[in-house]
Amino acid sequence: MTDNEAENGPPDSTVENLTRDPDETGIGLDDAMFMPEDERLAQLEADNADLKDRILRVMAEMENLRRRTAKEIRDANQYGITSFARDIVSVSDNLHRALEAVPKDMAENADETLKTLLEGVGMTEREMLNVLDKHGIKRVDPTGEKFDPNFHQAMFEVPNPEVPNGTVVQLMQPGYTIGERVLRPAMVGVAKGGPKAPKQSPGQDDAGSADPSEGGLGDDNVSSGIHVNKTA
Repeated sequence: MTDNEAENGPPDSTVENLTRDPDETGIGLDDAMFMPEDERLAQLEADNADLKDRILRVMAEMENLRRRTAKEIRDANQYGITSFARDIVSVSDNLHRALEAVPKDMAENADETLKTLLEGVGMTEREMLNVLDKHGIKRVDPTGEKFDPNFHQAMFEVPNPEVPNGTVVQLMQPGYTIGERVLRPAMVGVAKGGPKAPKQSPGQDDAGSADPSEGGLGDDNVSSGIHVNKTA
């Protein structure tokens, strides 16, 4: 420590900054002392505007980072169980198949043991669907709706002039959604040969959707199904 520092204390950091390279701080102390007052004021105002612009940019970047992080956390919470959910919906399908395997008249005339078993399977299926719904996973049964390649997979066409062309008339396997994404597309049969299906409303998302009412689905689409482009 020099005698001057011992007497007056350590040098002020502000003074050090002002005496640095003018390219770093705008103007140096020595240059500022010999500048006209109006030029010095203009230079200080320019430096102040530059610092303000930098601060605003940093604040905007931090806000964007905060929003991205919050979205990633929400997506992780909502879609983190996608792989597990895709496997567990098969269990729900098997429960439903078990109930459908018993003819209705047989179920009505069954003894108490079989009735109790069927009721238990039915309750288990409903409870599983409730649990899935609680976590944002919903079953999709589009029967009677217009075919949507974003959520449905066409397996075959059914000649049916009584319904609009492109209407889902048969459900082979229900689909599932998780949040706003497709967990598994519904496998369906689509009507062919009826009147042209009505157009979607202006507010409905129709981007990237093929209209099956124009020329039918085609043999290639029927044999391979239509791929879903919004899968979780």
